[in-house]
Amino acid sequence: MAPVLRAMSDGATRDRSEITEAAADEVALTEAEREVTLTTGQPMYANRVGWAISHLTKAGALLRPERGRYVIGEQGQMLLTQRPAVTRADVEAVTGYRRSRPAAQPSADLAEDVESLDPAELIDQGIKQIQAEVAAELLTRLMAKSPTFFEQTVVDLLVAMGYGGAEGQARVTSASNDGGIDGVIDQDTLGLSRVYIRAKRYSPDNAVNRPEVQGFVGALSGKADGGVFITTGRFSPGARQYADAVPTRIILIDGERLTSLMIRFGIGVQTRQTVQIVEIDEDFFE
Repeated sequence: MAPVLRAMSDGATRDRSEITEAAADEVALTEAEREVTLTTGQPMYANRVGWAISHLTKAGALLRPERGRYVIGEQGQMLLTQRPAVTRADVEAVTGYRRSRPAAQPSADLAEDVESLDPAELIDQGIKQIQAEVAAELLTRLMAKSPTFFEQTVVDLLVAMGYGGAEGQARVTSASNDGGIDGVIDQDTLGLSRVYIRAKRYSPDNAVNRPEVQGFVGALSGKADGGVFITTGRFSPGARQYADAVPTRIILIDGERLTSLMIRFGIGVQTRQTVQIVEIDEDFFE
């Protein structure tokens, strides 16, 4: 809230997007920091500024002289003068505005965390925690199944991602004679364009090393210009350096990225609950 008020302290009238960028500039937010997003895809800094604008407007520190535009009010100038840190407690002390809270209060430590983040960010943290737990369970389940099951899962994932198209075909190769290739996806009906797959189950702490990636590249010789190597483990630095340097285009997907893609494209998971977040429709009240 402090950067928002400082950005508005000149008395100019601005819209939300202008305030968002002005507040980010106020704290010298880097490009990398501006690219951090919530699970919804919204930039985190924009979400925080939006929450701050809403809170300060309700408290009377920001005024809305016209639709979608804001200007600092007397209460806001007073906040900056008397309480430049501008915490929620400061807003309550200066303006008298107190945000409504649930009847059932959480523990002191949790309450402090809740007070420091806006609700959308708390939901985002909860989603990330759930996804991390599901990702770990996915790796455990994949390790417990047969190699053929894992290979089919990988093929199913790539199809779900859009490889193969409406007329393409996808298949797991024969286990006894796959020549280092575990799956093939035809991108067209005639199979003129193909995606070749290597699927390797490793424990999360074990790494696929350069010789294995090198062997996959050798298996592709004369067949394709690239392929996808997927593992439940990780890739050694040497393996990644080789994949980057070799002319053949090789995409490496480790266990972390694999489970992230499985969750994103609904492979091995199902949606248990959908949360609908609502906000005031400003047009309705104009």
